[in-house]
Amino acid sequence: MRNLFDLKNRVVVITGGTGVLGSCMVEYLAEQGAKVVVLARNKENGEKQVNALKAKGYEALFLQSDVNDKAVLEQNCAEVLNKYGRVDVLINGAGGNMPGATIGPDKTIFDLDVDAFKKVVDLNLFGTVIPTMVFAKVMTEQKQGNIINISSESALRPLTRVVGYGSAKAAVTNFTKYLAIELATKYGEGLRVNAMAPGFFISEQNRALLTNPDGSFTARGNTILSHTPFGRFGEPEELLGTLHWLASDASKFVTGTLTVIDGGFDAFCI
Repeated sequence: MRNLFDLKNRVVVITGGTGVLGSCMVEYLAEQGAKVVVLARNKENGEKQVNALKAKGYEALFLQSDVNDKAVLEQNCAEVLNKYGRVDVLINGAGGNMPGATIGPDKTIFDLDVDAFKKVVDLNLFGTVIPTMVFAKVMTEQKQGNIINISSESALRPLTRVVGYGSAKAAVTNFTKYLAIELATKYGEGLRVNAMAPGFFISEQNRALLTNPDGSFTARGNTILSHTPFGRFGEPEELLGTLHWLASDASKFVTGTLTVIDGGFDAFCI
């Protein structure tokens, strides 16, 4: 019987592939036999990551990129097509936050840095929309392709402080649903678009918010854990099952969805 989860030789392009969560995804997909193309700004980190995968016998390619620069992305796409001839999966993993787009406990909405807010929206929302415009074009010509956007728990529930990030990720979720309909109705059932919403995973961008220098949890970290039925933060590897399912033919009739991976945080109430 055919293996519905087989990813061997799938050409997978992932933006933001050098981050904590992105790196875990890249390594896993390579292990599964996919041809992984990592798009990121940091050339040194990207090449180091890809060279390590190649040393293990995996197929991988790094291309320096900018998810807000369509011309750069079009050049990236041309290089991918020149090497592999197609694009099967696009994972929009680039994203992040910045202090000015947050509202601290001693601040109010009137202290919001609007320019910082715009930058966070540019990175998370337009950094999803623009790569999609470039790589989905190839998918429509192939009549087949799969897009996986990385949303966030903050897109579902308005978390305190992260107003810019939450607003941008909520827009990513809405865009995911819109695009699923747009592509399927105009280009056929071979085009699918879904999103993943990770809960709380400790990464470089949120480590200072959730943990103290001595490794103990901050007040915010403890509050999150008290509202997470599993009582702990997620491990990057715990995103991989959902990622694999969405990237494979096992989810062939699935589009326009948002899958939450959060240890029960979104379901919790008191």
